[in-house]
Amino acid sequence: MKTILLVVGRTVEAHFQTAINDYVQRTKRYLTFEMEVIPELKNTKSLSVETQKEKEGDLILKALQPGDVVVLLDEGGKEMRSVEFADYMKHKMNTVNKRLVFVVGGPYGFAPKVYAAAHEKMSLSRMTFSHQMVRLIFVEQIYRAMTILAGGPYHHE
Repeated sequence: MKTILLVVGRTVEAHFQTAINDYVQRTKRYLTFEMEVIPELKNTKSLSVETQKEKEGDLILKALQPGDVVVLLDEGGKEMRSVEFADYMKHKMNTVNKRLVFVVGGPYGFAPKVYAAAHEKMSLSRMTFSHQMVRLIFVEQIYRAMTILAGGPYHHE
């Protein structure tokens, strides 16, 4: 199974990008993992929020492949503790044949067609984080889940 974190727009803050790259590299020791970036839309000031979501939705759907298991990182999704997420990943590693794709949308969320294409929704917290921070938090949680499964010392109960 290949695991993908699909994000809309590049990570702007250098300190976030450095930390994200660190966790992506650490995670690759345990799992085939990569972060794919969909370029952000240009000239969005003239577009309505709904139009932006629709255009981003088209780009997200274009990046998906047949057989992908799609999980949206969404405030309305299921919350898990880190140990539960590790169990979730273990289950997915045993059941997903091709790609497990976690998706971080743009600043206004997802278009209805993206929700329709998704298999699940997951929430990192009831709090709201910037899209830059969500990327870092999520890649750290993927790494944490892998170290939990491997019995490593990174996670403490």
